[in-house]
Amino acid sequence: MGYEKPQIRSTTVIGVIRDGKAALGSDGQMTLGATVMKHSTRKIRLLYQGRFIAGFAGATADALTLLDRFESKLEAYSGKLDRAAVELAKDWRTDKYLRRLEAMLAIVSPEKALIISGTGDVIEPEDGIVAIGSGSMYALAAARSLMKHTSLSVEEIVRESLQTAADICIYTNDHIVIETL
Repeated sequence: MGYEKPQIRSTTVIGVIRDGKAALGSDGQMTLGATVMKHSTRKIRLLYQGRFIAGFAGATADALTLLDRFESKLEAYSGKLDRAAVELAKDWRTDKYLRRLEAMLAIVSPEKALIISGTGDVIEPEDGIVAIGSGSMYALAAARSLMKHTSLSVEEIVRESLQTAADICIYTNDHIVIETL
């Protein structure tokens, strides 16, 4: 039998835009194989003079490398989110070093929400909700329902969506961190 690398499963990140406001939040759980390694990992960051919030799912070192590169792209393109995202995705897909990085990024501002992947995708969801990570589909379903049927604030929607994911997904906990713009 060969050695099988334990799969790192970590996190749920969700972002919502509503009424000119944005919130992005994540849980804090980091899991290695069948073991919870940490309960309070911080997976979101303010970027580019506090104009954007970025969250990550996947390997932490890989994601932090990508966040640094993304912030450099924002600076190089004067805070133009779409351009910076496309340039990062292009580099991520074509660079020999970067293309081995295993992570996804979710970015929000009051005007726009994006998901950036290592396959070269830059996705702007039509509903202003971004979700990545192990529990993302649970949080996404909750956020869509809350957006449709309540007048909750973006922060409340993110919190409730993450709590729903934590109640269902074994790779998501209720140590929630949220940033708002």
